[in-house]
Amino acid sequence: MFRNITPVVQNLLLINVIVFLVAGFVFPPLNNWFALFNIHSEYFKPFQFLTYMFMHADFWHLFSNMFGLLIFGPLLEQFLGPKKLFILWMVCGVGAGVLYSGYSTFQYNKMEEKVLAYEANPDPEYFNKLVIENRGYFNPEVFNFVDQYSRNPEDPSYIEQARRTLHRILEMNLNSPMVGASGALFGILVAFAMLFPNTQLFLLFPPMPVKAKYLVGAYALYTIYNVMLNSPTDNVAHFAHLSGLIIGAVLVYKWKRDRNSFY
Repeated sequence: MFRNITPVVQNLLLINVIVFLVAGFVFPPLNNWFALFNIHSEYFKPFQFLTYMFMHADFWHLFSNMFGLLIFGPLLEQFLGPKKLFILWMVCGVGAGVLYSGYSTFQYNKMEEKVLAYEANPDPEYFNKLVIENRGYFNPEVFNFVDQYSRNPEDPSYIEQARRTLHRILEMNLNSPMVGASGALFGILVAFAMLFPNTQLFLLFPPMPVKAKYLVGAYALYTIYNVMLNSPTDNVAHFAHLSGLIIGAVLVYKWKRDRNSFY
């Protein structure tokens, strides 16, 4: 596997590992500078659409993305050529970041509307509903406050505390950045499945062979399910994964229409 590693795959692996080590052990501020923040955040910078894909939350996040690139990238690079593999990786990564930013901004605006609705008509039941919808942001102690607030719905101090709590949700939502090359990797996965659909891949769990088209199809369905579920306790950017899949599929479909463009 390692003897057959191709130049673009090798360079992407090296860049991601080096950036991870520098951000983790040499210059930690890179984590906040290069991660992708919501476009409404004071920490957002346009270059983050590019840089976020070279940042990773931890070793296992880095390992999973780079392992996928190492498994599927070399054959794609040999078939598409170095230039097109690089284009595929970058377009899917940047495009996933842009689409995810639109999605996260939409989600933020929806939450902001709910907070304004509460402020216009403070109600403990509505507050409780918002807490449950966003329980991933809270410690369990917040539910004790919900009970107290429900017993004292007219108390100004409880109303104000609830308002501050909801604004903390907005602030955390605004300043929780996205990192990782998963969007780019999902573009690689869908490209592999479209170009080598019947290639047998051997899974570790469960230990069985499966064709590339079925494996990526299962990933796509799982990703769509999680986007629709939109669980508040899930910190995985499933919409970015789905965006990478879609962009990769469109790009490869375009290339396949003109076979002369492969080199």
